Amino acid sequence: MPIGRKATVGKVPDMENMIRGLLRPFGLNVGEISVGPFDARARDLLAGKKELEAIVAPLLDARNAMRQQVAKLHRLALMAARGDSAVRRMITVPGVGTLVALTFRDTVDDRARFKKSTNVGAHFGLTPRRYQSEQTDRIGSISKCGDELTRAMLYEAPIAILTRIPKNFKLRLWGLRLARKKGLKRAATAVARALAMLLHTIWIDGTTFRFGAGGKRGRVAAAA
Repeated sequence: MPIGRKATVGKVPDMENMIRGLLRPFGLNVGEISVGPFDARARDLLAGKKELEAIVAPLLDARNAMRQQVAKLHRLALMAARGDSAVRRMITVPGVGTLVALTFRDTVDDRARFKKSTNVGAHFGLTPRRYQSEQTDRIGSISKCGDELTRAMLYEAPIAILTRIPKNFKLRLWGLRLARKKGLKRAATAVARALAMLLHTIWIDGTTFRFGAGGKRGRVAAAA
């Protein structure tokens, strides 16, 4: 379900760019506008231009149909999340929304797939590559193996944790310290690894996130 939603969401801006490209040679500029008013703005520009309208109007109709399907898939995702206790517990983690938790849950599929929660980050390509030879030993960029959508979701959540969530907790404070030393991108990647571990741990032990909790919640950041 998350994969289908993401694929449909991606088609909406593609269609909008196509429409902009068709209008531009005629001196018609949609301009910077949000998703909602896009259709009305484009149709206003087409007023009185019947030949161009005959070409562009079906594309606008197709775009609107895609948006309706996105909304439908989003509602289905919310319904699926409400019926899944593991997902409900995962979204107690700050920065982890329904789609992040549901994508993680669907991709892992079986929580027993990983004997250790520390292995989850590597499975989704969030572990740095290491280059070794007789004269070289250096750490490179992340491997980017595994499911691309889940990796992207796990990366988006730390960005929210580090930049938009005002309340502090151990994982966020650890990530902020790392960001000051190595930059936001590397910090977000490291937090994503820790987050994958945390979500799997919550799934395994049946608990929820608690601000200021010790034990496993406190060890997640330290082990990342």
